[in-house]
Amino acid sequence: MIQALLKRYWLSLVVLVLIGVLAVLVNRYRDSAIEYKKQRDEKTQALSLANATINDMQVRQRDVAVLDAKYTKELADAQETIDQLERDVAVGKRRLQLNATCAANGTASSTSLGDATGPQLTRSAERDYWRLRAGIETITGQVNYLQDYIRQQCLK
Repeated sequence: MIQALLKRYWLSLVVLVLIGVLAVLVNRYRDSAIEYKKQRDEKTQALSLANATINDMQVRQRDVAVLDAKYTKELADAQETIDQLERDVAVGKRRLQLNATCAANGTASSTSLGDATGPQLTRSAERDYWRLRAGIETITGQVNYLQDYIRQQCLK
């Protein structure tokens, strides 16, 4: 009896088994496709984030380069001004204004002013003055640079 049913319905059974196998394979490939799409979307999102980070870093690098150029120029200009002032003082074109008193040469007489010398700096004091002035300009420029850097880069 089973043989008679198999002879009569063999084609239907083969088609039914084939449909079952195809359904299992389609479901398996569908699951794989869904997993690959999920992975693709995650990688696309990670790539977009990486590109945004790179663009932000490039903008920050340009901003820092502009900031650096600005303050480097200001420091160079300040140093050039100090150097020019020092040259002008050395050749007598300008004078340093000092808050000093004149010391009398030799005598302790307070009524005689004829032998008093004009106020002037010693060579080492003048060198120290120029160094201090340059140092003040450098430190001021560096502090201004760092404050701008913090405002423009760190507090964004």
